[in-house]
Amino acid sequence: MSRPLRPSLNALRAFEMTARKGGFTEAANALSVTHGAISRHIRALEELLGVTLLIRTPQGTTLTAEGAKLAAGLSKAFGMIQESIDDVRPRPLELSCSASIMMYWLLPRMGRLHSSFPAMEVGLRTGHGPIDFALDGVSVAIRLASIPVPFGITPVPLIDEWVGVVCAPDYLASSGVKEIADLKHARLLATRTRPDAWESWYRANDAEFPAGSELEFYEHFYLMIKAANVGLGFANTPRMLVREELEKGSLIAPFGFVKGPEKLVLWISPNAESREDTTHLVEWISAEMAGN
Repeated sequence: MSRPLRPSLNALRAFEMTARKGGFTEAANALSVTHGAISRHIRALEELLGVTLLIRTPQGTTLTAEGAKLAAGLSKAFGMIQESIDDVRPRPLELSCSASIMMYWLLPRMGRLHSSFPAMEVGLRTGHGPIDFALDGVSVAIRLASIPVPFGITPVPLIDEWVGVVCAPDYLASSGVKEIADLKHARLLATRTRPDAWESWYRANDAEFPAGSELEFYEHFYLMIKAANVGLGFANTPRMLVREELEKGSLIAPFGFVKGPEKLVLWISPNAESREDTTHLVEWISAEMAGN
């Protein structure tokens, strides 16, 4: 019984890189070895297999039919090896949340996270919809509880969302608005991500949304909040997004805040849930959310 061929891994890697790069020099640079080392590895591989894999030309190299077949298989195999390494190697956590939460809530608190966990590496991604954890590479996501949960994920409850109407102090003074009923004469700002926010807010205040009211829509909360800040109207927004502006006095909430219909939750990737840094991140987010 003949012994199976056992080409060295270095020889296979040298050949696969040469096939991919199209030349010995390029492969040598990619693998940080000499041109001669690449040549020797491929010559040894060809002698072991008993076939010609590459045709050397002044312009570079050309794969033979056997070489092309081997290169395709090796490329797939090395790709699978890298994927397996990535699956088990600790990588920086990736935290996903909406752009508005990132701008108004998360980024102002990142200094506290770094102070509490100096060694923790966290990448930030914007998003507010569904996630495919296997493809997207996200570790932890802040989402509304109303968004469909990925298969196999158990949401971690965070907080109820408190919502209210805010505006610039000068705009309130000039608007003549004294009570909720007066809002029907004012400019109402809304976001396309929450087109029913005003109706929900009126219901939460046991009031009826005025028929025929026209809303001025913005693509995102952060644009709408900026519009309210410069005196363009009344914005309907979660309290957590405007806390800093309220504290500074650049925005005011004439009718306070009420508990809205939405809740915030955390989704945790199965590949990340057993990691210690994930536990720390989840606990930190939960504590910060509790204090808004």
